[in-house]
Amino acid sequence: MKKKVLICGATGFIGRNLVEHFAKNDSYQVFATHLKRDPYSLSNVTFLRADLTNSEDVNRVVKGMDIIIQAAATTSGAKEIVSKPHYHVTDNAVMNSLIFRAAYEQGAEHVVFFSCTVMYQPSSVPLKESDYNANDAIYPNYFGVGWTKVYIEKICEFYAKIGSAKYTVLRHSNIYGPHDKYDLEKSHVFGATITKVMTAEEGGDILVWGSGEEERDLLYIDDLVRCVETALEKQESKFELFNVGLGKATSIKDLVNLIISASGKKLTVEHDLSKPTIPTKLCLDCNKIKQAIGWEPQVTLKEGIKKTICWYKQNIA
Repeated sequence: MKKKVLICGATGFIGRNLVEHFAKNDSYQVFATHLKRDPYSLSNVTFLRADLTNSEDVNRVVKGMDIIIQAAATTSGAKEIVSKPHYHVTDNAVMNSLIFRAAYEQGAEHVVFFSCTVMYQPSSVPLKESDYNANDAIYPNYFGVGWTKVYIEKICEFYAKIGSAKYTVLRHSNIYGPHDKYDLEKSHVFGATITKVMTAEEGGDILVWGSGEEERDLLYIDDLVRCVETALEKQESKFELFNVGLGKATSIKDLVNLIISASGKKLTVEHDLSKPTIPTKLCLDCNKIKQAIGWEPQVTLKEGIKKTICWYKQNIA
């Protein structure tokens, strides 16, 4: 019998890639939530409209599901993290608390939650899961979103202890690829740079926020989706918290140049030091997940950039 999998946040970046992937797997019957955005046409998927901050809606969509993949979130780029930090706190805390309670009360078998790396300290060496210390101050611009993620991680661990469901928490690095945000107001650095490069005229220039010295661990979306599938199939323990990343740090300056090179254009890069950036360096040690379930990234940054530009030309340009 097919497992019923509910993918929350199906019209978002990670959610849509998950829906498209699991819809092709005959082992799963896919249900997908949406709210503000209209559902898209995809066979083998049942779309459910739901406000995941409303307990009645949450109970309705979780009922009868075997697997919950929680990809719904209020997200934004550096601009709103700096100017409107409360956006990341209330809605995300409420929706996850309701979803996990419903999963517990209605007997779900496995729950996957996407955390992130904002609770980690900047580091020149790859960080392990155990390197997070709750006594260390979270970077000021990440204070709200960071502690919210830590709280939700602990809620997952709590329900894993008292209930029958397995919980997988994925502290993923910066994800990029098809269906990401490519508008300059709300996108992360990768999506914004793709848009700037692809819309620039040959021989022109592009403006990059900040000095470009900050470094990010960048993982292609297909690797993250494959990680979820692997965890569902191979995780044996009741609760696991895994780092999920490429395991290498790339400076924004180098990322911009790689994207320009892959585009085939000749462009000049200028830096606007007045714009908000979060000047940290971070990459992940992913040995724990490799040892536990056998996952490791397969797509290099150069390959991922090429795949993303190809998708952009076909779908956005």
